[in-house]
Amino acid sequence: MRTVLATGPGGAGRTTLAAATALAAAAHGHRTLLVSAEPIPGIPAGPEPTAVTDRLDHARIDSGAHFRAELTELQERASGVLDLLGAGRLDGEELTELPGAPQLALLHTLHRAAAGDWSTAGYDTLVVDLPPLTEALALLALPEQLRRYLRRLLPAERQAARALRPVLAQLAGVPMPAQWLYEAAARKDEELAAVQALVEDGATTLRLVAEPGPAAEDALRTARTGLALYGLRADLLVANRVLPRHSSDPWFADLAARQEKCLGHWHEEWAPHVPVHEAAHLGRDPRSADDLAALAVPAPDERAPGRADDPWWIEEEPGEEGGPSVLAWCLPLPGAVKQDLRLVRRGEELLLTVGPFHRILKVASALRRCTVSGAALTDGVLRVRFTPDPALWPRTP
Repeated sequence: MRTVLATGPGGAGRTTLAAATALAAAAHGHRTLLVSAEPIPGIPAGPEPTAVTDRLDHARIDSGAHFRAELTELQERASGVLDLLGAGRLDGEELTELPGAPQLALLHTLHRAAAGDWSTAGYDTLVVDLPPLTEALALLALPEQLRRYLRRLLPAERQAARALRPVLAQLAGVPMPAQWLYEAAARKDEELAAVQALVEDGATTLRLVAEPGPAAEDALRTARTGLALYGLRADLLVANRVLPRHSSDPWFADLAARQEKCLGHWHEEWAPHVPVHEAAHLGRDPRSADDLAALAVPAPDERAPGRADDPWWIEEEPGEEGGPSVLAWCLPLPGAVKQDLRLVRRGEELLLTVGPFHRILKVASALRRCTVSGAALTDGVLRVRFTPDPALWPRTP
């Protein structure tokens, strides 16, 4: 299944362009599912896939309903503990979603499309309307992060000792986690693993949507760094609401000239690797499927490469003043600046922060017997230098 994740700076019209992409895919004969948390004029929707055309269905995410269902189920599973504590139950009618609920609801919906009950519907293309750009990149990294938290808090190997829990509880003086907690963690890990596999699949791309202007230029420049860090690939940059090049009105002519300057930068920076499509301003907000078709957004290209492999590579560098050589772990981070970088080595993991983006990476096996001796950002490439630890490397005659 080809997956297209649509995002862009806030207010750029990403929901509209996601719908236009889905319609274009359906028009090319692909059985398509469009997923969005926002209403789309002229496109019917429901909590389950609802037919729009013969080949296009649309499902709208209801984060409030998902939050109530999840919390109600949690109360049922923890009923024994709650009754023991004398805690009162919360009714579904009094539950209001908390911050973070929309993101979790979107991950749940992606699971349904990738490996859940919707995955059997035979869709060829999945188009997902994501949140604004920075939030979207953080959301796509969330499954990997949450799975790491679950492994640290509830390691699977502890379940093997459940026969000893009564003894361990007496020794520790506190009750041990119940079996249902491990089972719930295992179910969540399986769900998150399916979403992570969808994001990392070679047939998954991002479709960036932005309205030409200085703010969008800054946002996309930052996004290039996040895309490289997470190994994501964009298949198209849609410049939305592009004004006519020529106008007798001086105000419109000046605005169009500024847009044209910005478009020139985008074609220079992105077009060598990512096509740039200019969607004309319709003079109004799109209100129907015909309006969406008028944007002439191209359908996803099945031949376009999806997610890139993690682009780390290792280089050997000479040591200082004739000392032993060092190994440099390299990662291209276009647009990154030194002031926004933070690196922490913790055991076999490297904690890397670049501006608003954060990722925890497993250190390559060849470097685990080394100590970090420095790092440098040169020409958009981060080089983390590792020096072999003599105490951990076998001696040679």
